[in-house]
Amino acid sequence: MFASLAVPNYRTYFTGAVISNVGTWIQRVAQDWLVLQLSGGSAVAVGITTALQFLPALLLSPVGGLLADRMDKRLLLAITQTWMACSALALGLLTVLGAAQTWHVYVIALIFGIGSAVDVPARQSFVTEVAGREHLTNAIGLNSTSFNVARLIGPGLAGLIIAAWGSGWAILTNALSYVAMLIALALLDTSKLDRSTPAPRAKGQVREGFRYVAQRPELLIALGVGFAVGTFALNFQLTNAVMVQHEFHLGPESYGVLGSVMGIGSLAGALLAARRQSAPGLRFVVGTSVIFGLILAVSGLTPTYATYALSLPLVGLAGLLTMTATNMFVQTNADDHVRGRVMALYTMVLMGGTPVGSPLMGWLAEEFGPRAPLIGGAVLQLGTIALVVVAVGWHARRRGLGEPLDGESALAAPKSER
Repeated sequence: MFASLAVPNYRTYFTGAVISNVGTWIQRVAQDWLVLQLSGGSAVAVGITTALQFLPALLLSPVGGLLADRMDKRLLLAITQTWMACSALALGLLTVLGAAQTWHVYVIALIFGIGSAVDVPARQSFVTEVAGREHLTNAIGLNSTSFNVARLIGPGLAGLIIAAWGSGWAILTNALSYVAMLIALALLDTSKLDRSTPAPRAKGQVREGFRYVAQRPELLIALGVGFAVGTFALNFQLTNAVMVQHEFHLGPESYGVLGSVMGIGSLAGALLAARRQSAPGLRFVVGTSVIFGLILAVSGLTPTYATYALSLPLVGLAGLLTMTATNMFVQTNADDHVRGRVMALYTMVLMGGTPVGSPLMGWLAEEFGPRAPLIGGAVLQLGTIALVVVAVGWHARRRGLGEPLDGESALAAPKSER
């Protein structure tokens, strides 16, 4: 389960990532709570903030992936981490000084999202360099563990900090947490990085990534799963906020507790994923996404705060298994020379759907009640996955590309034959 931590570079990187991720979760909770306060409790305003933060992922991820394939990933990550730290610092100071307005949050969320759109594909593809190819599957699982340890700790800390000192100090905590990641990057032994050969400059390299995926039906389905989950299901900051405030009429401490409770299930899912000795097949990816959608719908039907909280570990477990399985599948089935661009496309569909999904979920909450984003999001997720599987399957048969859900036909061939 922890094999990758035997690699000194990965151990250093992992430590920095845990601290930085805790700060990220603190800011996520604090930012959404701040928007609710500034906007008079508007779920749509929370949705717009989330949409603006993830809009750059839709527009810039392919460029970020190309930069990851071309540049020294360690240097690129140092730049993006500094960018996001400065964004958090600006919002935190505005809030602490009492000058923050809703439009300030919108603008800074967009600026933060630009850094994240470049950072995520670089981080995803950098895992191979710090952990080594033989530990890649385990390292991906441990990265999810890092993220979900943070999810377990961060929201609870955020609730306490917000209640004691306000949202601004919680956001400033995130700005400080980026220092840990910058230190970790500086401490890496560059002579032991398993570097990939940088892609040479040439015309049409972004399009090359799209063409590569278009010829791989199994990757198209995996990306479709990522889009459905990222757009319609991964809106927990919004759904938990409106459930706490409008359905159960509770405060920020209760909101923070929900994030930590969900983190218990997510952490369990990450540890299960880290135990895998090989990457999952496509049937597993699709199957876990269906189970996730069903559990999400059930959580929307729970009658009380206590029962809703009890449902969230299962939601976190199923969601994490789905995301980690999809990530593992895409990373291990992409050739080295395009891995950054393929992971950028994965980031684009996973995070880039949020500008559509988050305002839609906010609208559902305001029109049909706080439970509607959970139930409606689950229905939309399951319907989208079914549509993607049918459409890609038809396309693959028509083009003679193989059976996309056949666990062997698309994946067993050597990469040179794909």
